[in-house]
Amino acid sequence: MKKIALFFCFLIIQINAQTGISVSPPRVYFETTSGSSSTQKITVTNVSVKHTLDLAVSLGDWEYDEKGENIMQPSNTLKNSCTQWISINKEDSYFSLAPGERKDLNVTLTVPSVSKDQLAAHTAVLFVSQMNPVDGTDNTGAKIKVSVKSGIKIFHKKPETSLRKIEIKDLKFDTAKKVINLQFENQSELWTDGKITTDLINTTTGKKVTVDPVVFYTLPGNIRKLSIPVQDLKEKGSYNLSVLIDNGDDNTLEMAELNFNYE
Repeated sequence: MKKIALFFCFLIIQINAQTGISVSPPRVYFETTSGSSSTQKITVTNVSVKHTLDLAVSLGDWEYDEKGENIMQPSNTLKNSCTQWISINKEDSYFSLAPGERKDLNVTLTVPSVSKDQLAAHTAVLFVSQMNPVDGTDNTGAKIKVSVKSGIKIFHKKPETSLRKIEIKDLKFDTAKKVINLQFENQSELWTDGKITTDLINTTTGKKVTVDPVVFYTLPGNIRKLSIPVQDLKEKGSYNLSVLIDNGDDNTLEMAELNFNYE
């Protein structure tokens, strides 16, 4: 009996050159007022070498967990869902692409004149799913059926500019594991993305420990818990740890500091 394997991603997926699709862009942003519509283009490409793909388009909801991982939900189940606002042309709901062929999808978002809520931001996800699995093998050489599914995140906001605010709730350093444990909250009305930079300085020697920046993504109200490893921490002593969260707005940088001893 052949196993069926379904592979899912938000950008591009190709399994040992057996089958694959590319979807661009991976994120689509709408900014429209109540009662108005806007249309944007999504390009789907069959990157397979020899397989024609039968593809279907569907909608769903998504959210982040506290680690920033994507959690998929059925359509129109989350309070910030805008799946009911989205439409595509009937002929684009199911189509086939030959190897190397591409197709443009027009995605239209129409905001109701009377909204069901007062939220400033809404989201959805548009799936492009392969409906004709192809023969393949897994890492052990076993025969499987391979099918792919790609998701495009859709964001909507009102035209009014809303403040983006991140607040650090907790900052600790685990000396045994050499890990920074950071907790922060998106307290704004909009999704907020950015970069976290950290500095560790030995207050006795002045030596600086390098930590790679971390990129984060949040939705309104999200609480994020991150564990950032500090691999280059070797020298014993007293340290000053500073964490800076930059969401792209120089006026709303969030910073916290911590002093600790590493023995």
